[in-house]
Amino acid sequence: QLQLVESGGGLVQPGGSLNLSCGASGSGFTFELYTIGWFRQTPGKEREGVSCISNSVTSVSHTNYADSVKGRSTISRDNAKKTVYLQMNSVNSEDTAVYYCAAALASASDVLSGYFLLRPDVIKYWGKGTLVTVSS
Repeated sequence: QLQLVESGGGLVQPGGSLNLSCGASGSGFTFELYTIGWFRQTPGKEREGVSCISNSVTSVSHTNYADSVKGRSTISRDNAKKTVYLQMNSVNSEDTAVYYCAAALASASDVLSGYFLLRPDVIKYWGKGTLVTVSS
């Protein structure tokens, strides 16, 4: 069973940066086989895909980003530490949300096509989320 735990949330000043981590643990899974994504949600809104990174079956990592964060965000993974990171710069109030980490066995095409970010309903493993508040 794969368990995910997010960390790094808190209060961030407008124009600043946020750095989130997602650590995986459990037994019976191979972290490198999983596509990992970040999603966020605010009250009354649907969960929104933010960014995702493909599995490490090949030496090439594919990433994708929501238009709202593209150009100011970077997702990366450290398979030795079983951790995925999300860095986001130039944050604003619209980035305030609970950020969730999610994992699934997905293909590179699922990442590149945007399918992974558009279909949170089919993703099996989720963390409990970490709150990010952008405010001065």
